[in-house]
Amino acid sequence: MILAAFRRSHHHRSIPALYGAIVAQARLPAFYRAYAVPDTVEGRFELIVLHLVLVLLRLNSENGGAGGAKPSRVAGQRLFDAFCRDLDHNLREMGTGDLAVPREMRRFGEAFYARQAAYGAALAAASEAELENALARNIFGVVGIDDNVARLARYVRAVAAELEILDLDDLVAGGATFPNPEAFAHARKSN
Repeated sequence: MILAAFRRSHHHRSIPALYGAIVAQARLPAFYRAYAVPDTVEGRFELIVLHLVLVLLRLNSENGGAGGAKPSRVAGQRLFDAFCRDLDHNLREMGTGDLAVPREMRRFGEAFYARQAAYGAALAAASEAELENALARNIFGVVGIDDNVARLARYVRAVAAELEILDLDDLVAGGATFPNPEAFAHARKSN
């Protein structure tokens, strides 16, 4: 149909819900209290990026066929666009001037893509230390693995596992569910 291209898909309405779920999860106090993630603008940004990357990895996990992009990939792009709009809005709200916003957006974009590559590679790696090192470097700004890093890595693996079994249509419809971070906050690393 010729008019189908002009209709808004149901994904258009669900992307704000999905992005809202990501932000709400990243703002849970457990990350800042029990995991000792820095409760700063940078710390909150890092947790939003972490959760966004995990969702995008799942949305992009199935290839689009010869017929073009899969709806999950389109939803992934719209989700990333929502993140960029939110970031732009927050920069302006924090007083970043109109001339500086593009430069800051470029800086944050580079940080996002670096983290997306690091987390994707770390989750695919055979060694658990890869993810722990990526989290230590990006979330905590340290080198080396401590209990907080190890617990956060277990949480991240649990999120990835839950997203992996979640139906893509449900995920795109805003049905992202995340484990409770409290469940991993006091667990010790098992050797």
